[in-house]
Amino acid sequence: MQRNVQKFGISDKRGRTRTSTDPYLAEAGIKEPAVCQTCQAVYRQKRWQLDPVMAGKLAHDHAAHWVTCPACQKVAEHYPEGILTLRGSYLWNHEEEIRNILLNAAERISMRNPLERVISIDRSEQALVIETTDNKLAEQLGRALQKAHSGELQIDWQGSPVVCRVQWERWH
Repeated sequence: MQRNVQKFGISDKRGRTRTSTDPYLAEAGIKEPAVCQTCQAVYRQKRWQLDPVMAGKLAHDHAAHWVTCPACQKVAEHYPEGILTLRGSYLWNHEEEIRNILLNAAERISMRNPLERVISIDRSEQALVIETTDNKLAEQLGRALQKAHSGELQIDWQGSPVVCRVQWERWH
């Protein structure tokens, strides 16, 4: 279920211009308060938040709306907006440490914005591929890895909706 939804922002030169092409964000918003039935994220004041106390209170409130948040929809439909591909012999020699860096960074970012999550981590013989629900998350993970372990980092934004493809390599 993909929707053709466009968010708008203010631009200095041209007034209202599109700032987001995420097809999973509701154009008119969601009735508040709402709770994601999958991850228990709470939608209030026009944003998604991780608040277990509030989610517990809303579970018993008849006015609360039970919905599926955009991130859970993307995970269920396997709809990545960011793809981080890691390669090189250095990766395999430090795989556990690199995975921990990436998962800790993703968890820290998800606490700030629960719509930014890792969909999957797939390991093949040549590469480790991490798919994310948000294109900016893939870039942030690539930059965190670059900061911790150097290597070559390439970031490519393309398509409609925009998909961020991040490549990281280190051989020594």
